[in-house]
Amino acid sequence: MLRRIDLRGRDLSRAELADTLPRAEVDVASAAEVVRPILDDVRDRGAVAVRDAAERLDGIRPEHLRVPAEALTSALEGLDPSVRAALSRAAEHLRAGHAAQVPADRSTEITPGGVVHQRWLPVRRVGLYAPGGLAVYPSSVMMNVVAAQSAGVEELAVVSPPQAAFDGLPHPTILAACALLGVTEVYAAGGAQAIGLLAYGAAGEEGTPDDAVLAEPVDVVTGPGNVYVAAAKRLVHGLVGIDAEAGTTEIAVLADASADPLHVAADLLSQAEHDPAAASVLITADEDFANEVDAQLEGLAASTRHAERVATALGGRQSAIVLVDDLDAGVRVADAYAAEHLEVQTEDAAAVAGRIRSAGAIFVGGYSPVPLGDYLAGSNHVLPTAGTARFASGLSVMAYLKPVQVIEYTKDALAAEAPYVRAFAEAEDLPAHADAVNVRRFSSR
Repeated sequence: MLRRIDLRGRDLSRAELADTLPRAEVDVASAAEVVRPILDDVRDRGAVAVRDAAERLDGIRPEHLRVPAEALTSALEGLDPSVRAALSRAAEHLRAGHAAQVPADRSTEITPGGVVHQRWLPVRRVGLYAPGGLAVYPSSVMMNVVAAQSAGVEELAVVSPPQAAFDGLPHPTILAACALLGVTEVYAAGGAQAIGLLAYGAAGEEGTPDDAVLAEPVDVVTGPGNVYVAAAKRLVHGLVGIDAEAGTTEIAVLADASADPLHVAADLLSQAEHDPAAASVLITADEDFANEVDAQLEGLAASTRHAERVATALGGRQSAIVLVDDLDAGVRVADAYAAEHLEVQTEDAAAVAGRIRSAGAIFVGGYSPVPLGDYLAGSNHVLPTAGTARFASGLSVMAYLKPVQVIEYTKDALAAEAPYVRAFAEAEDLPAHADAVNVRRFSSR
């Protein structure tokens, strides 16, 4: 079912491997030209532009851009008890996992009387994007909100596309997840217009004075979305911070004959059901094992609910079985691919996983499948895609924290450093720098 890429007997460099391995084609630059006018319109016309874009692109003109409080309460009250229990369980795990990420403030005495304090300060306000396209992702609400709350962010605004089936409000499960986590500021906005709403803020809500503020601009925008959301985030980056330009999901499984072919096939299929452009890649040195996985995958794909979507994803150029000479070669290939999700299902999987340098998240052994991380492992599922795991990391509290250095020297400590400051200042022809130190050396204060 999956196409084969046979790398056996080929000694390829990392760059050559990256060019050879399967990858979804995502043209963010072209998408940026499509969304630029939308962003400009939102910047210029505020809430009215957001509503116009929703009517044109989502097929519904929301009555309320800001979701009424009673709609949030009602969504939580009407939530299926089993889903509520799952969301509560996920929140518990995520809070534990993200609390462990918060770095401690430190003070270092550089020289007697000279101290540098390292503080970690949360940004004041963040905007969180919750997708609502082919599937509804309350899990993305959990991942973004809990990470921001754990970082100590004061204000959180969530955006999610309006749904015609729900009278222009976001999906009720999205609203319920927000209510469960105590988020009260939620907007029925999706796509590039939602990113513009967060980055620029918006006034001019219909039914209010033109200068009435609907939404204040945020400091940081995070959350996954389609290529148009990624493009919009690229265009507003610099005005606001962003986490990453998240692309279509991908999974790579590094496996040997010790793995269960059914388990591997099920994991490859689990990511293929996200999107027709999703990537599923198996890396193995055992051709017989690859054949077994392929056979299992064919049976599973034919009977799954989203069979057409899965077939498109598995049959696309972004998905493949990659045959390698041995496990060492498999590790090199996995590093070159730099998967969003990498499963290691081999003998001594923990040791093999320890050799991996490039992956968004690593799932070790036969009982740590990617769907566990998608929902409630305690890790975050907003991860770098398209090979960016070579230099980028998944969403964490660090997306919402700023390291700030606080410098505190006494008069004697400054006097001890004055000759060195003067030497630097003279070398750089900046005499006023030296003067700013010297005036203090002879001050009576």
